[in-house]
Amino acid sequence: MIYLTIDKNLKTNSIYQQIYEAIKVSILEGRMKPGEKLPSKRILADQLKVSVNSVMNAYEQLLAEGYIYTTERKGYYVENITQFIHKGDLLKNQLPSDLKESFMDKEGWLSLSHMTSNISLFPFKKWLKCQQKAIDIHNRELSEITHPQGPYIVRKTICHLIALTRGVICEPEQIIIGAGTMSLIRQLMEMQKNNSVIAMEDPGYFRMYSLLKNMQFDVHPVKMDAKGIDIKEVESSKANFTFVTPSHQFPTGKIMPISRRIELLNWSTYSNDRYIVEDDYDSEFKYETDNIPALQSLDRNQRVIYTGTFSKTMFPGLRISYMVLPPDILREYRRYYSDLMPSSNSLNLFTLHYFIENGEYNRHVKRMNHHYEMKRKILINELQQRFNNDIHIEDVPAGLHIFAHFKTNKDHDEIEKMANQAKLEIYSMKRFMLKHKYKENNSIDLVIGFANIQEEKIAEAVNRLYYIIS
Repeated sequence: MIYLTIDKNLKTNSIYQQIYEAIKVSILEGRMKPGEKLPSKRILADQLKVSVNSVMNAYEQLLAEGYIYTTERKGYYVENITQFIHKGDLLKNQLPSDLKESFMDKEGWLSLSHMTSNISLFPFKKWLKCQQKAIDIHNRELSEITHPQGPYIVRKTICHLIALTRGVICEPEQIIIGAGTMSLIRQLMEMQKNNSVIAMEDPGYFRMYSLLKNMQFDVHPVKMDAKGIDIKEVESSKANFTFVTPSHQFPTGKIMPISRRIELLNWSTYSNDRYIVEDDYDSEFKYETDNIPALQSLDRNQRVIYTGTFSKTMFPGLRISYMVLPPDILREYRRYYSDLMPSSNSLNLFTLHYFIENGEYNRHVKRMNHHYEMKRKILINELQQRFNNDIHIEDVPAGLHIFAHFKTNKDHDEIEKMANQAKLEIYSMKRFMLKHKYKENNSIDLVIGFANIQEEKIAEAVNRLYYIIS
C-alpha cells in the first residue's frame, strides 16, 4: 500500500504529474523498495478518487524513465535502482555564491564603450524581407547541415564584397564563416604546433591575448612605434604568427603606413612557417578620405590570414565573422576539421546574402558612415571645449572610437570607481596593456567609443567624464 496526497486544485501540475512525482520521490528516497508491487491502476484510482487514465499516464511515464517495470498479467513493480552518492553539504541545484550573477540596472547609464554598435538606424524591415526570401528559396538547405565553412553562395557574396570594399584577393573556397572572430582564431590556432610563437601588438586586444595564452601558446606582446608594431621586436621574438590591426590599430587608432606594411610582409617571407593574422574589425568606417586597403591586398606570397566581421557594420548580436585562409592553411584546415559542424546560423547567413545582394548592406554602411562621422565630430568638439588644454586627441578619422590623453592627478582605480558612481561606461588604456606596464604620470589615456550614444546625450556624457577626471 502506498500513500499519496493529490491536490486537485493545483494549477501548476496536472493530477498524473503529481502521482508520477510522488511515486518517483518515494522510490528515490527508499520508501518504496526494489521489487515492491504497485497497486493496480484501478485500485490506485479508486484510492485517490481520480480517473484511471491519470494513474495510467503516471505509470507509463515512470515505466519510460526506468523507475518501475511491468510483468505481463502481474502488474507494475519498483525497479532496483542504484542509489545516489551524496557528497558535500550543497543542497540540490544550489549554486555557489561565487558563481552567482547579479543583474546590472542600466537605467541612467551613458556608454562611451568601444564594444557597441548603433542599431537604431538598422533597416530591420528590409532585413526581415531578406529573411523571408531566404526561407522561401533555401527551404531545403535550411533543413540540412550546411558546409563546414558556410554555404558556398554566402561565401561567394562575402568574397565579392571584400574584394570591392577592402581589396581582399581570394576565392570563395578560402573563406571560413563562424560565430565571431574569437571562435575562428581558436579553430586556426588549434591546428598549430604547441611550440608556435605569437607576436601581438601591445597595447592590443586583451581578449585575444588571453585566448592564446590559455591555449598554452608562447605569446610575445610587442611595443608599438609611430608606424605600428615594431618589426625588430617581432624578429627577435622568433614569432611564427604576428597578430595586427593595420587599418585602425586597436586601441590607439593608428593606421599602419605602406612602408611598415611592406616590412611586415617581407618578414613573413623569410620562413615557410611565418604568417600574419590581420584583424580588420572596423575598417569599413573611414572619414574624410577613402578606405585604407587591407594588408592582405598587398600580399604576394599567401602569408596573410585575413579576418573580418559584421558586428560593427550591423550589430554584435548577429554573430557573423569570417576568415580568409591561404591555400596551404586551407588544405590543413579541411583535413583537421573534416567532421566540423558549422557554428553560424544558416538562416542569418542566407539572409545576409540577400541583404548584400540587393544593395541594402552597402546603403546601410554608407548611411552609418555619415552618421558616425557627424557623431564623432560632435564628441571631439565637446571634449575639446570642456577640457581645453587638458586633453590631446589622437585624431585619426576612422573607426568607432577615439584615443585621448587627459591631464589628471587621479589614478586609474579612482577614475574607474568614480565612473561607476557617475554611471558612465569608459575604458582606460590599462585594460589593453598586454605586458608592458601602463604609466600614469599625471595623465590617463582613454579609449572612447561613440557608436551607441545618442547625439543629444554626448554633452552630458562629456560633463560626467569631466567630473570624473578633473
